[in-house]
Amino acid sequence: MTEPLLIAKSHEQELYLLPQMANRHGLITGATGTGKTVTLQTLAEAFSRIGVPVFLSDIKGDLSGIGKAGGGNAKVAARVEQLKLENFTHRAYPVTFWDVFGALGHPLRATVSDMGPLLLGRMLNLNEVQQGVLSLVFKIADDNGLLLLDLKDLRAMVQNIGDNAANYTTEYGNISTASIGAIQRGLLQIETQGGDKLFGEPMLNIADLMQTGDDGCGMINILAADKLMTSPKVYSTMLLWLLAELFENLPEAGDLAKPGMVFFFDEAHLLFNDAPAALLDKIEQVVRLIRSKGVGVYFVTQNPADVPDKVLGQLGNRIQHALRAFSPRDQKAVKAAAETMRDNPKLDEATIITELGVGEALVSCLDEKGTPGIVERALIVPPQAQIGPLTDAERKTLMQNSLLAGHYEKAMDRESAYEILKKRATEKQIAAQPPASNDGGMLGGIFGSGSSSRREGAGEALAKSAARAIGSAVGRQIIRGVLGSLLGGKR
Repeated sequence: MTEPLLIAKSHEQELYLLPQMANRHGLITGATGTGKTVTLQTLAEAFSRIGVPVFLSDIKGDLSGIGKAGGGNAKVAARVEQLKLENFTHRAYPVTFWDVFGALGHPLRATVSDMGPLLLGRMLNLNEVQQGVLSLVFKIADDNGLLLLDLKDLRAMVQNIGDNAANYTTEYGNISTASIGAIQRGLLQIETQGGDKLFGEPMLNIADLMQTGDDGCGMINILAADKLMTSPKVYSTMLLWLLAELFENLPEAGDLAKPGMVFFFDEAHLLFNDAPAALLDKIEQVVRLIRSKGVGVYFVTQNPADVPDKVLGQLGNRIQHALRAFSPRDQKAVKAAAETMRDNPKLDEATIITELGVGEALVSCLDEKGTPGIVERALIVPPQAQIGPLTDAERKTLMQNSLLAGHYEKAMDRESAYEILKKRATEKQIAAQPPASNDGGMLGGIFGSGSSSRREGAGEALAKSAARAIGSAVGRQIIRGVLGSLLGGKR
């Protein structure tokens, strides 16, 4: 049995998180500046020490210090002395850095097809009608064997369907020109924000997140998210896609002595803000079922009220930092937060929540029977690694020494297939037709008769957008992730 993880100490007892209960998920809450990030680091280090890989996002840019041994921090030294941590040692942990933009870590990409219409629609801020049209775009792509890899593929597909909507009405229903325009504007906005770097190949291999270091410690994967956070929906959708990929790719594990992986979802309120009901239902389903895959999910946010009740009820391990009650609304939130943990008759939780100091929290973890422990007021154990960011040179050295160095940096682009198809189509038309002929040539043979110039335009545009899909075995297979498969896609 794996040793319990010491995470906090009160005047009366030590508080532990049981590894066998860590995949029952958890919640870290508290106002800004109360110590949530340091608590996250403490937990990440504790999981790493027992060989559990961790994924977390670095919102403020100060978690990279996990890759360097701590020391020289007066506050940490004072906390160690205060808690009488006799075996406390400063040490570094194995880290892998990731960055959607490729600057502060290995590029992290998904394909448009794997992301799917539901998640992509949320990223594009589409309404219900526009979401339906986007789903039709994916359905038409699937029916024609077209793999959507990056935003260029999707733009070409959307433009083709918008230009030739009448040709699809009989089979797929009406396709609104206004909705097509909304999707195109959303894609343009995502691209101008740099979101196009999120899509493409090579797509992230989930197995690369689940590594251990040379010392047997679990790899701590750190996603640079300070720039990504400027587009909150892109950030939250990206993390949700990662969570869904873990759910889809990992086998059933049952009850384990420790998790196979722990996933920290920082700024979790962004995931649920304005999320449609269908997406909320899917999130609840993934959180509920992913524990059987051996994955623990820990949401980090300011208030438990940020998390929907049907998700909140699945978060068994709780760490509540201070909340401020400056208004009636704040006071109501404090009371609600106090009621989400198992009551301790010795404590007035609603009052204590407003009095907690930095690094102090109300802690309630599941016992060996899965029952929430009685809440205790305690001080969080400090991290062993450095608190604060690495220097640019230190980060660069760790990236260069990574086992994944150079693998994701080299982008794959199947644009050559498009060029080849276009060239072949042009050569075929020139060879088979008189200059004034309108019979459609090879493209007409692929996508129907060329009896009208409009039909020819539709076929040619569709063929061009199909370039990446034709000519390879992979190109003939539609790949759709678990959240992307809600509307009939396949993996």
